[in-house]
Amino acid sequence: MDEFIKLLDKNLEYVNHKIVNDTCYITVISNRKEVKCPFCGQISSKVHSTYERTFQDLPIQGKKVTIILKNRKMFCNNPDCDHTTFAERFTFLYKKAKKTKRLEDEIARLSLNCSSTAASEILKKNTVDVGKSTICGILKKRRINN
Repeated sequence: MDEFIKLLDKNLEYVNHKIVNDTCYITVISNRKEVKCPFCGQISSKVHSTYERTFQDLPIQGKKVTIILKNRKMFCNNPDCDHTTFAERFTFLYKKAKKTKRLEDEIARLSLNCSSTAASEILKKNTVDVGKSTICGILKKRRINN
């Protein structure tokens, strides 16, 4: 399973997983020794605290996937930075996102040629739990950014 997690991000390590009904819950942690402050660029290795961050990813073997990330909050060592702490960030997720970028890409791809209601029904069957308003938001965000 660790090899699958490394495909998402080489800085993640597999902890455990459980399958409940149609969903696989995978717990992961970061293996980074140092993290860059997103506000000032200062490197930090001092952990403030940890919290669980959950998000959905592409399905595996017909099972929906929810990843539980033990995310770290770090201290910024730069006295000139406006932020004393910051949360570790990952390239595969937008800030505060509940779905990976690659899952959002798949939702957008499947939703382009049908209504958001139809797309939601299709996606809920075998990919991800997503509502029509979320689909509209993803498509709208992509139109704005293109």
